[in-house]
Amino acid sequence: MTPEILLQGKGLTRRWGGLVAVSDVSLEVARGEVHAVIGTNGAGKSTLINLLSGEIPLSAGSVALLGRDVTAWPQPRRARAGLGRSYQRNTIYPSFTVFENCRLAAQAGAQRPWRFWETASSCRISSAAARDAAARAGVGDLLERAAGGLSHGEKRQLEIAMCLATSPQVLLLDEPLAGMGAEETERMLALLAQLKAGHGILLVEHDMDAVFRVADRITVMVNGAVIASGSPDQVRRNPEVQEAYLGGH
Repeated sequence: MTPEILLQGKGLTRRWGGLVAVSDVSLEVARGEVHAVIGTNGAGKSTLINLLSGEIPLSAGSVALLGRDVTAWPQPRRARAGLGRSYQRNTIYPSFTVFENCRLAAQAGAQRPWRFWETASSCRISSAAARDAAARAGVGDLLERAAGGLSHGEKRQLEIAMCLATSPQVLLLDEPLAGMGAEETERMLALLAQLKAGHGILLVEHDMDAVFRVADRITVMVNGAVIASGSPDQVRRNPEVQEAYLGGH
């Protein structure tokens, strides 16, 4: 059965003057798949996510989302079309509750300017989307907690809940496991395994044990270029990857 390709990048390139941060990178993200991108610091991983999300314009190449060419689309339009992302640093509103954070994300994803007289608290659509997203991300029992008082792992879960509140088809997750302890990591890996059934997930992550446990496909970048892409076993056995990234083991 042919996988449903939700996100596709072809020949993605980004130059800043003489510096090439991402060079001719092509990849696909399918529904039901966690596609991990790994590489050392400076390999171009976060720049790649920014190119796919539309936060940085391409120097060359193209991006297709759900079969449509979105290369010229800005980030907000791509987000409304089904692309959600999280960042390396927390992007929550710490003084707001978990519910309010999720509701704001839902409202941004499904704007209704013609309902200008409607208060945020009375919008049943965004409120329902917020509760559903929080429950799916594992923070449904924390709705009335101030986001700033959550643990680090709970904040990362809240960020994913805010992504889910926009009803994305594809999730771009930039180091969601950073700074987590063992128990929090296990919760996040379980969440990713649960979410991939209905989404395509592109995961940038430094925790190699976690990557090889959760990823269906791995792409390895060095100096802005792809040196290998395939199943975890294929990548693990690749001599060039072993030399450049896994320390020759």
